[in-house]
Amino acid sequence: MDRHGLAADAAVLSADELSGLADRVFRLRCAAEDLVTALTEGATPDELRSLADQLAGAARELERLRG
Repeated sequence: MDRHGLAADAAVLSADELSGLADRVFRLRCAAEDLVTALTEGATPDELRSLADQLAGAARELERLRG
């Protein structure tokens, strides 16, 4: 297979895959910021647990490299 000058271990993503990856990174950042805000504002343990669950879910989604 002709790699067109790419390294043997290079990963190639389509524009749609890259967009999906960017969306998942954004969701992860937002979930982390929501948790920090809730901690700062004195959220209840139940609220914090819900936000932590959302953060963990966003991280799991980000682990999928392709959309």
